[in-house]
Amino acid sequence: MKDRVKIAVDAMGGEDSPQKIIEGIEISLKLNKENFFYIYGDELILNKEIKKRLLVSQNSEIINTTEKILDDESPLTAAKKGKNTSMWKTIESLKMKKADISLSAGNTGAMLVISRLLLNTIEGIDKPALAGLWPNKNNMNVVLDLGANIECSEKNLSDFALMGSAFFTSLFKNEKPKIALLNVGLEENKGNDVLKKTYTLLKDYKDKNFIFSGYIEGNHIMDGNVDVIITDGFTGNVALKTAEGTANFITKKLKESLNKISILLSYNSLKRFKDKLDPRKYNGAIFLGLESPLVKSHGSTDAIGFAHSINVCNKIVKGNLIEKIKSNLISVDHNI
Repeated sequence: MKDRVKIAVDAMGGEDSPQKIIEGIEISLKLNKENFFYIYGDELILNKEIKKRLLVSQNSEIINTTEKILDDESPLTAAKKGKNTSMWKTIESLKMKKADISLSAGNTGAMLVISRLLLNTIEGIDKPALAGLWPNKNNMNVVLDLGANIECSEKNLSDFALMGSAFFTSLFKNEKPKIALLNVGLEENKGNDVLKKTYTLLKDYKDKNFIFSGYIEGNHIMDGNVDVIITDGFTGNVALKTAEGTANFITKKLKESLNKISILLSYNSLKRFKDKLDPRKYNGAIFLGLESPLVKSHGSTDAIGFAHSINVCNKIVKGNLIEKIKSNLISVDHNI
């Protein structure tokens, strides 16, 4: 137990929970037995699911919580309701040092509000950012913010760059990731005042743990020329939803346009294409900037997608992400 990654899981958040949550845990355990799970939710319901799966019962503990936060509840309502809910208890386990990391597929706004009530931010960070994985031609990008902060200052975006680089190196062991700011053009004078000021800060930042590559436009996100892409939460969330919708549209229309013989003849190529665009493989976004790691799974993902978010949790803890962020996070203002 000492060397295992202890993951607190909100079993009641998201669509088709807790069935997909328990199934996702089982899938992950078949691939990696380094994790131990504290599963928060209705004990009666959870026991029915877990007793069918010996592997889960041997590697988990149920903590009974009879209340849950609904996906359509406002963050404020959820926070008021929260102390006896599965989400609250899951996040609270970080504060109590019971778990190494927490995971939920529940209400994103509620997660942000509850985490700010229960957990401290890392010194020097004003706003946590939601950072996730995004496929590119070569491998994967880290993109942040994906929706936690609608408006950001140049200080916020600069902090996101430092945290994003630490996140990337935790997952992929790249010593100096390439970082770019999402913008409407590549020229230094393009964009709003916040982007221009952030560009100057990052270009002049002296104690670099990354390579600053300037601006990137939306149509080049998947080229694979940079590793970490920085933006505000409004733009990032719109870009993410657009990309997911486009990927689903392409795969659906491609399938509709091919007959059975065409599919059989090109099965391997189509499978690789579908796998590359499968959003389940990139499931699991982390609230960067908190003293303890909190991961958000897509509420609509299935058990396979949830298993992928568990894999992200394992990498975050094994990669010592929080300490990397702290060591990298010397204020930008002090390094110019």
